[in-house]
Amino acid sequence: MTLRLDFANEQEEIDLPEGIEGRLEELLAIAGAQEAIATGDVSVTIVDDEAIRALNLQYRKLDKPTDVLSFSMLESVGEETPIVYGDEADDAGTNDDEEDELVELPDEPIGDIVISAATAKRQSEEYGHTLERELGFLFVHGFLHLIGYDHEDEAAERVMTEKQERVLQKAGLTR
Repeated sequence: MTLRLDFANEQEEIDLPEGIEGRLEELLAIAGAQEAIATGDVSVTIVDDEAIRALNLQYRKLDKPTDVLSFSMLESVGEETPIVYGDEADDAGTNDDEEDELVELPDEPIGDIVISAATAKRQSEEYGHTLERELGFLFVHGFLHLIGYDHEDEAAERVMTEKQERVLQKAGLTR
């Protein structure tokens, strides 16, 4: 069993970069290894601003588009199933230690990530990097949310940012 990506493009407004599905699969593999997660399903759906606005309103009570939303399914994992994230496996947040074991989650999905292609395109232009890099960043950001990370305070944001950048650098998606 491995980490699997289910990819869907449900928008037509923005031309996605060639090979983006494979790139997101690569990022999932890197992020999974970094966080000591060996198995599970992650779905990513690329939508337009209107679709993500509707989801944002429904689930967050915010009537505006956003760049990425994450819907974790891990709450359904039973207490008897230990989930070990990278920080618990290795204080540095990496899994370079040969003794670290990858966690095999049950057959249940890890969760769903929804990304707005239009917002990603605007942000890539604003930040001066490629749409591929922005989609990769949003995907990794969403994945980290799925497995329990957040950025509610400065310390948590710093941890999450470092983890995102480490994955993107390993994949060659630098600014």
